Amino acid sequence: MAEEIIEGSYLNALLDLIQFQSSQAWTADLSHRVLAYLNSQNVAFTIPSLQAAVENHLEQCLYQPQKLLQDLRKTDAQQFRTAMKCLLEDRRDHLDLGDVVIDLGAIREQALRSPGVNRTLFLVTLERCFQVLNSLECVEILGRVLRGSSGRFLQPDVTERLPRHLREDTFKNLSAVFRDLYDQTSAHAQRALYAWMTGILQTSANTSDDSVSWVSAENLWILGRYMVHLSFEEIMKISPVEIGLFISYDNATKQLDTVYDITPELAQAFLQRISSSGFDVRNTSTIHRLGLLVCFYDDLELLDAALAQVLLHQMIKCSHLRGFQAAVQKLKADLLGIATENRTLNETLGSLSDAVVGLTCSQLESLSPEAVHSAIATLNQVSGWAKSQVIILSAKYSAHEKVLSFYNVSQMGVLLAGVATQDFHSMDRKDLLQVLRSTISQHLSDLSPAQQQGVLSKMIEVGDTSSGIVEIQGSFFKEVSLFDLRRESQFNSSILKEKELRRSQALFLYELLSRTTGRPEELLSVGQLIKGMTCSHIDHLSADSFLAHFRYFENNLSLLSLDQVNCLAWKYWEVSRPSMPPFLLAALPARFLASIPASRCAPFLISLGKSRLDSLVSDSHKRDLVLRKVQQCLDDSIADEYTVDIVGNLLCHLPATIIERGISPGAWAAALQGLRDCPDLSPEQKAAVRLRLLEQCGLPQNWTAETTKDLGPFLVLFSGDELRPIARKFPDILQQTAFKMAGTLVSKEFLWAVFESVRNSSDESPSLDPTPGCQGVTAPSSDDIFKLAEANACWAPEDLLCMEEDTFIRSVELLGAVRGFSQPQLLTLKEKAIQVWNLPSFWREHHIVSLGRIALALNVSELEQLDLSSIDTVASLSQQTEWTPEQAKSILQGFLEDSGYSVQDLKSFHLVGLGAILCAMNITEIPLIRISEFRVVVARIGTLTCSTHVLAEFKRKAEEVFGDPTEWTSSVLQELGTIAAGLTQAELRTFDKELMPYFQPSAVKCFPDEIFKELSAEQIASLGPENAAAVTHAQRQRLSTSQLQSLQRALDGAKTHSWQEAPASASPTGSSSAGSPPGASIALGLWLGGPLLLLMTDLLR
Repeated sequence: MAEEIIEGSYLNALLDLIQFQSSQAWTADLSHRVLAYLNSQNVAFTIPSLQAAVENHLEQCLYQPQKLLQDLRKTDAQQFRTAMKCLLEDRRDHLDLGDVVIDLGAIREQALRSPGVNRTLFLVTLERCFQVLNSLECVEILGRVLRGSSGRFLQPDVTERLPRHLREDTFKNLSAVFRDLYDQTSAHAQRALYAWMTGILQTSANTSDDSVSWVSAENLWILGRYMVHLSFEEIMKISPVEIGLFISYDNATKQLDTVYDITPELAQAFLQRISSSGFDVRNTSTIHRLGLLVCFYDDLELLDAALAQVLLHQMIKCSHLRGFQAAVQKLKADLLGIATENRTLNETLGSLSDAVVGLTCSQLESLSPEAVHSAIATLNQVSGWAKSQVIILSAKYSAHEKVLSFYNVSQMGVLLAGVATQDFHSMDRKDLLQVLRSTISQHLSDLSPAQQQGVLSKMIEVGDTSSGIVEIQGSFFKEVSLFDLRRESQFNSSILKEKELRRSQALFLYELLSRTTGRPEELLSVGQLIKGMTCSHIDHLSADSFLAHFRYFENNLSLLSLDQVNCLAWKYWEVSRPSMPPFLLAALPARFLASIPASRCAPFLISLGKSRLDSLVSDSHKRDLVLRKVQQCLDDSIADEYTVDIVGNLLCHLPATIIERGISPGAWAAALQGLRDCPDLSPEQKAAVRLRLLEQCGLPQNWTAETTKDLGPFLVLFSGDELRPIARKFPDILQQTAFKMAGTLVSKEFLWAVFESVRNSSDESPSLDPTPGCQGVTAPSSDDIFKLAEANACWAPEDLLCMEEDTFIRSVELLGAVRGFSQPQLLTLKEKAIQVWNLPSFWREHHIVSLGRIALALNVSELEQLDLSSIDTVASLSQQTEWTPEQAKSILQGFLEDSGYSVQDLKSFHLVGLGAILCAMNITEIPLIRISEFRVVVARIGTLTCSTHVLAEFKRKAEEVFGDPTEWTSSVLQELGTIAAGLTQAELRTFDKELMPYFQPSAVKCFPDEIFKELSAEQIASLGPENAAAVTHAQRQRLSTSQLQSLQRALDGAKTHSWQEAPASASPTGSSSAGSPPGASIALGLWLGGPLLLLMTDLLR
C-alpha cells in the first residue's frame, strides 16, 4: 500500500486498505508506521495531507471517469474484485482507521450518481471481469450496471466484446439481462444481441443439416422477446415436437404476452406451427396460451359465438402491441359480429370484453338500462371508451339506479366520467364522502373541471368544511379554493402528505403551519408544501438549518419557481460558497458564470447537466450566456461518450454548430440517444441533426428497418421526397412513428408521407354506388382514419364530404381531435355531421361532445339551435380555444336560455364549465354573479385570458372576497392569476415590492401597456426572473431607461431582497477538504457540495 502511495496510485492503495480491513483489524500504530515509512522514502505526509490527496484523486476519478477506467485497468485481480464489490454492494461500510473514518457507502453512492462512472464500470467489466472473476459474478455486475443506466450502453458494437464461450448457466443469466432491457435497447442493438445469442445457441445445437432447425423449445424460452427476430423461414422450420413443448409450458403464455413488436407475418407463422404440433387453435385451452398471437388469429370460418367471446376476452391484451391496431380493431369487429349473431346486444353485452368500444353510439343507445346494469362489471374496466360512449352508458346505468348512491357509483369505474355534473351535486353528501374514501376515487382525476367542482361544492357546503376538505386526496385537492382553505383551522403537515397543491394553496398553508412548528423538516418533507416557501422563509433559516435541509429543495427542484431557485442560490452564496452546488450559479447574475475557471468546468457541467435549464433560467439572453459558458467548458466539442454523459440534459440546448460539427463520430450514437428525449429542439438544431443523420446513415432510400426504427422521432426532420422511400419500404414503421406522435405538431411534409403510405396500402377503392358528386373519389375508411391520426389533416374537403355515414359515425371523435384541420375542412365535416345527424336542433349531448374541433365550424345561428341546457355539453365546447367573440356569446346565451338560469343563478360548477366562454360576458353581467359561488372558483377564472374590461370586473368581484388590494397577500395574488391584471394604475403603484414575484406570469402578460408602465423601477426589479421573462415586447416599449435597467436586473437574477445585500467581497464560510481535521469522514461531495473553493476564490478576486 505504501509503495502505491509513493507512486501516486491512491485508488490502488485504498483498495488494498479495504481488503486488509476485511480480514484484519487496523490498529492505531499502523497509521504511524505507514507515515514513518513514507517519510523514510522522502515522501512527507501527514494524516490530513494524505487524506486530502486521496480525496483529490478520487474526486478526479469522478470528474474524469476515463481516469477511473485507466486506474481500474491497472489494478491486480484482488484489487479489481475489491473495487467491484465496494461499488456494487448495497452496504453502508465505514473504515475506521482511528485518525480517519472512510465512509465507503457515501463514496459508492456518489460514484454511481456521477455521469460516466457507470460507463467506466460497464467497459472495465467487459474488458476484465470475465478473465478475473467468476463469470456468474460478472453477469450480476453487468446486470446491475446496465439496469442502472437504463440499457443506454447497449450499442451494437457491444456484442464484439461479449465472450463467445460461456457456461450454460452464465449464458442464460446474461440473456435474461438482455431480455429485461429489451425495451430500452435500440433496434440495431437488439439485432446485434439476437445475433450473439443465436450464434451461441446454434453452436450448442450442433445441427449440420440445414433442414433441421436449431430452434428448440428451450432456445425459444432463452430468446424470450428476441424470438420476434426469428425469420419467417426459421419459424416454419421449427419441429412440431419442439413448438408443442414450448406452447405446453406454462411460462410460454407469459412470454407470448410480451412480444409487443411482433409482426402479423411472424405471428401467423407461429400460429401455423402451433397448429401443426397437434394443438387445436380452436380449443379454449390453446387460445388461453397464445398470448399476443391471438391478436392475429385468422381462422374465423365456422367459428361459433362462444369461441368468439373467448377470443375477444383474450384480445384485451392487444392494446399493448406496437402498431397494427387498425387490423386488431377490424378483427374485434368481425368477432363481435360472430359473438352477437342470433342474439341481441342486450343479451351478450357483458361477454364481449373490450370489443364493446367498437359499438356505435346508436347501438349503445339501443341498449336497455337493465342490460347495462347487468354488464357493469365488464363495462367499468374497459379502456378506450370515447367520451360520447361514456356519456350514453353512464346515463343508461343511472336510469336503472334512479338515485345515485355510494354503492352504485362505486360500481361505475371508468364510466364515472359520464355522470352529469348536476347528478354529482345532487348526491347525498355522506355518499360522496364515501366515494372520496374508496377505491373509486382514483377515477376522480378523469372528471372534467366542472364535474370536479360539482363534487367539491357539495362536499364543502357552507357551515361544514372540515371533514370534506380533509378527505380530498391527490390532484383533486388542487381544486379546493383558497377561500375554503382560509376557513379551515385544523390543518397539519401529515394531513397534506397525499395531496397535490396549487402554489396559492402552498403559500397559504406554509405560512399557516410555519407559525405552529419550529421544525422546517416537518413542512419540507411534505413535498408539495415546498411550493409555498417564500424568500423570507428561506432567509430566516439559519446557515446550519439551511444546509441541513437543502436536500429537500434539491429533490423537489421541479416544484420550485424560478424566483425560489434564485433565492436559494443567493442564500447558499451567503452561507456556504465553497460547497455551493454549481447548478445554482446559473440562477445568479451572469457575471458569476464568467469567472468559473477551466479547472472547475467538470463539476459545473455535471451539476448543470443533471438539472433542467428551464427550471433555472427563463430569459433567452441569460440562457445564451449560460450556454456560452458551457461551450467554453466543452471547447465547442463533444469528444467522446463520456462527455455526452457529463453534459446530460444540456445536450438539448447545445447550439446547432456543435451538433453539426462538434460531436465526434465516436460520441454520436450516445448523443443521438440523448437528443431523442429533447422536447423542443430549435429549427436550427433540427436542421443540424438532419445533416448529421444523412452523414452517418446515408440517404433514407438506403436505410434498413432497424435504422428507420431507431430514428423514429427524427423522421419528422426529413423532406417529403426523402421520406417517400421510407413510406414505400416500411409503411408500418412510419405509421407507428406517427401514431406515437399523435397530439403533437409535426411538419406537413411528414404528415403527407404518412398519408401517402396509408393510402397506398389501403384496400379502399372508389365506391361502386357513389353519392352525387363523389364519382371517382376514394373516400376515407375507418381504418384509414384510425391509422392516420394527425395526418388526417391531409384529406381534401371533397374526400371528407364523400365519407360514408357509418365511417363518420365511427370516426367522428378521432377527426374532432385533429389539430391541423383548416377552416374549409372543418366546414366540410360540419356539413357531414348535418347529413348524418340532421340539423343541429336534433343533436344530443353525446353528438356535440364527439365533435371536438369540428364544432368550431358552427355559425351563430347553428349554435343557437343546439340544446345547451347541460353544463357538461357547454364544458365540452369551452375546451376549444378558437371561438370568435360572437360564437362564444352565442354559447353563453344559449346555455342561459336553455337551462333557464339567469347569471345570478349560476352555481360554481356552472362558472367552471363555462370556462373561456365567461370572457364573453358583458361587464354589466359579471357583478350579478353570486359572491358565494365566485369565491370558490377564483383560481379557475384566473386561468382565463379575457379582455381588460372583463378582467377589471372580475377584479372588483375579487375585492368582495379578499378585501382591498392593499390587503392582498402572496397567496391571494397567486390565486387570482390573470384577474390581478384588472388592477388600476393607482392600485398597482401601491403594491409592496416584496409581493411582485407572486403575480402569476400570465397576469404580467395581461397587464395593459399603459398600466404596466406605472410600476416603479424598484417594483420592476422585484418581479423575479420568471415574471420578468413574461413581460411582453409591447410592455417593454413603454418603459423608461431606469425601468428597463430594473427589468434586466430581474431577468438576470440580481439581488432584490434586503437580506441579499451581503458584500461581494465576503470571504467563504466553508473550508477545503484539505483542511479536514483528524477523525473527519472522507466522502466526496459531487452533486450537493462539491469543493468549489477554487471557483469561489476566483469569483471573489
